[in-house]
Amino acid sequence: MTSLQKSLSGLHLWGIAVGLVISGEYFGWSYGWAQAGTLGFLVATVLVALMYASFIFSFTELTTAIPHAGGPFAYCLRAFGPFGGFAAGFATLIEFVFAPPAIALAIGAYLNVQFPDLDPRTAAVGAYIVFMALNIAGVSIAATFELVVTILAIGELLVFMGVVSPGFAWSNFTAHGWSEDAVGGIFAALPFAIWFFLAIEGAAMAAEEAKDPARTIPRAYIAGILTLVALAFGTMIFAGAVGDWRTISNINDPLPQAMKMVVGESSGWLHMLVWIGLFGLIASFHGIIMGYSRQIFALAREGFLPGFLAKLGEKRQTPHWAILAGGVVGIAAIYSDNILSFGGQPLTANIVTMSVLGALTMYILSMAALFRLRRKEPGLLRPFRAPLYPFFPALAIVLAAISLIAIIYYNALVSALFAGLFVLALPLYRRGTMAATRKAASSASPSSEPAKAPTAFQPPELQNQPPAEPTRLEPR
Repeated sequence: MTSLQKSLSGLHLWGIAVGLVISGEYFGWSYGWAQAGTLGFLVATVLVALMYASFIFSFTELTTAIPHAGGPFAYCLRAFGPFGGFAAGFATLIEFVFAPPAIALAIGAYLNVQFPDLDPRTAAVGAYIVFMALNIAGVSIAATFELVVTILAIGELLVFMGVVSPGFAWSNFTAHGWSEDAVGGIFAALPFAIWFFLAIEGAAMAAEEAKDPARTIPRAYIAGILTLVALAFGTMIFAGAVGDWRTISNINDPLPQAMKMVVGESSGWLHMLVWIGLFGLIASFHGIIMGYSRQIFALAREGFLPGFLAKLGEKRQTPHWAILAGGVVGIAAIYSDNILSFGGQPLTANIVTMSVLGALTMYILSMAALFRLRRKEPGLLRPFRAPLYPFFPALAIVLAAISLIAIIYYNALVSALFAGLFVLALPLYRRGTMAATRKAASSASPSSEPAKAPTAFQPPELQNQPPAEPTRLEPR
């Protein structure tokens, strides 16, 4: 069976959208201070927030018009054909498969604060095992858990801001606020500003499991981006204004260390932040496992990956093989210090950069698909239309392209690895096109079998024929 169950509400989707990202408020972003200083990084974050706002308002049009587990893969497949779908699917996989090991390492770092003898990498692998199992248990269970831990994580960030506010001084934030190369520092810091918002688009991969996606998805995305913008700026400014921010600019647990400056090492507030702060990391880690599994599932269902990865468990109806496959890659990345730790940055920073490269590539392809589908299929059912079209999607493409060029320039080795992985994955493209050819030949042959619902591989003339909703991509 390869059809996912529709069991997620709008509140679930908001929890997934925010939960996918909220770990970005707990770690990762502070590496941007090391590149640009606090003020330079503030500029980078403003640019990135503008990019994400315009992107999400545009991306929502695609998500509601084509509610498919493949997300960007399905949009680009429909707009540009198999190669476009493959490129978008590859970029999305890189984003979602490489983000979890970075988050898992941060979980290990937070636990190491409480248990100094615990190896952070061992804790990271343990997190993979626990949350892969939870995702396999069922989507309703997983989504409800995601919602609960997301709400707790938001509450903890608000508590953090309140506890450190007595030590707040704007002069601390602005001291040494610019790097020696101010403009260059801003561009170099972009991947860490993107980490504040990275993966919010992953809620699109739950669209096939959403109840009434035409209504619930826009509400979830809009509420989600507003929530994250407020939390990103609040967390960054409060953390940087309580002392010498340079001491927490290159570590995996900046919030506990910032709180130490105000309340001391023995404070109960600090221990609460470490324990409850784990909910933020867990929310993103758990949600991104859900996201990468749906992307692997969708690619396998269309023939780009081995077919067993599209199989669902008989009882739980979850893509268990896809969940496990992404976990194997993530655990390997955790122990790949000699491969991914280069360019003078820690392993976590390199993994973040790799994930961001995939995300930016996917953003550009998705916005290009939006323009293409507006021309190619003007009759496509669009329950939500991008506001200020074509300005918003064009702005998103321009800012994403600038960010991508800057990241490639400042991270040549990681970018070369990203390109090398794409070349190594090209045989999967051939596999997918062969599968499409077989499907097309099968559908053209006389058969007594009942007609199947349209898939992304069917040509537009078949997808847009009446009756019912002819222009809407339906899961098989």
